[in-house]
Amino acid sequence: MIDLNRLDQYRENNRIEAKRALGGLPLSVWETYSAFANTLGGILLLGVEELPDKSLRAVDLPDPERLAREFWTLVNDPKKASVNILTGEDLRVEEVNGAHILVITVPRASRFDRPVFVDGDPVRGAYRRDGEGDHRCTPEELEAMRRDAALVTDDMRLLKKTKLTALSPESLADFRRRMDRVRPGHAWAALPDEAFLEKLGAAARDKGGTLRPTAGGLLMFGRHAELLRQYPRFSLRYEDRDGTLVSGADAENVYDFFFPVLERLTAGAVARDGEVCRALREALGNCLVNADYHGRRSVEIRRRRASVTMTNPGEFRIAPDRARIGGRSDPRNGELMRMFCLVGVGESVGGGIPGIFNLWKARGWGEPAILTDPGTGSVTFSLPLGKQRARGSWRKDAERTALRKAARKESVLQHLTDHAAATPEELADLLGIRRTGAETILRELEAAGLVSVREADGETLWRLKA
Repeated sequence: MIDLNRLDQYRENNRIEAKRALGGLPLSVWETYSAFANTLGGILLLGVEELPDKSLRAVDLPDPERLAREFWTLVNDPKKASVNILTGEDLRVEEVNGAHILVITVPRASRFDRPVFVDGDPVRGAYRRDGEGDHRCTPEELEAMRRDAALVTDDMRLLKKTKLTALSPESLADFRRRMDRVRPGHAWAALPDEAFLEKLGAAARDKGGTLRPTAGGLLMFGRHAELLRQYPRFSLRYEDRDGTLVSGADAENVYDFFFPVLERLTAGAVARDGEVCRALREALGNCLVNADYHGRRSVEIRRRRASVTMTNPGEFRIAPDRARIGGRSDPRNGELMRMFCLVGVGESVGGGIPGIFNLWKARGWGEPAILTDPGTGSVTFSLPLGKQRARGSWRKDAERTALRKAARKESVLQHLTDHAAATPEELADLLGIRRTGAETILRELEAAGLVSVREADGETLWRLKA
């Protein structure tokens, strides 16, 4: 929440939008409502103007209560807004230096409500928010939100034009051997392959009775060439500490990728800590079952001497803060998750993401970090492996940057949301690093279109990008 007593220190950015609204409710309010709801949420300030120097000033609404009633009536009208995601507490009248303004806090909409659109137009009336303001959703962004909104997960789809020969018999045979070890005597153990695939949810019958793969079956066991026909951007990448890559033909499908990568992640000193090995297994499984394989980027796993980072395409289907504290699981690929559970992966034996945070704290290691990137539609989970050294003894190499980059960027964005602007020195103190390190992080955020810099009275100030 912003500090209204310091309103003049804020600027419009990707989480704050100000409008004078002296002539009534601006039409552009609804584009911003849709954009905030479809992205990360934000704050609408009505009765606030932007001055020539970009600072904000309250202008005193003549009848803020009437404006609030008008907004509330329209946001509840399905002809204006596809859904009202606000509660009564999200809309309130505030007094700033004697001037009355209307503050509307728009949360991020749940996946079942997205895309949130306005004026009855689900295509041209849906918006997203970025560093440049509100923009109309692209067809790709709309399709991604619609897939996530479905009650059944995308990997349950029957691939009506795909034959069972698209699945790798070698991958399936290895899965069955592993399942026999993990679950000896399981009722499906004696079934022939076709019946086993059907029970597993990896295949189903079409209207003519022909058994065909499901999307989940293809992802789990598919031949790489067949996967690319269904998912043109399908890519799984693992980069080892020595630069070794595992991708493409070296790992035909999700199943073939998982266990060789897990073996590499848990090699070395980590192998002696069973709890950490189980946590890494769970984190890797979460990454793969929550990936949007229609997305714009690949699944990328990187192992360094002192860290592991896991990046998957597809934003969180629940708020990141809820994922961290725990709650109901909402995997993007429910069938993949069920298949992995049968071979002992993803059963939350380690407590899921909250359990990982608790385990790292108990070990005295650096705190894991979750960074969402709306620009690329991806999530990165960063896991330091080992205790933090004293600040002066950190090695100045790529490992140091990778270890805390995600957490530091998230901290900077949150600080600039709460404090409007900050100097590199302030951010360096916040992060516990040198000014040069803070400036490196700020430049990377600037290149991503998230922050901007200006000089004021001989001082360098960084803000969220307007």
